[in-house]
Amino acid sequence: MDNEALDKVVEKVREGLKAEGGDVEVVGLKNDVLYVRLLGSCETCPMSGLTMKNWVEKTFMDALPSLKGVRAV
Repeated sequence: MDNEALDKVVEKVREGLKAEGGDVEVVGLKNDVLYVRLLGSCETCPMSGLTMKNWVEKTFMDALPSLKGVRAV
């Protein structure tokens, strides 16, 4: 996977999350599955599951079609 493309998507996701006091950290990539950790206000937000599915996962999967999935750790 192209690290530059990944970095661009991480920044896009970060911008959206930071507007709400959150952030994202890429933990790793294994077998084309990206593992991320939600940080800041996203860690304790009751809507974090929806944020993960509807914003974080969708944004990564749309921008990086080689990914098979995005999982929160």
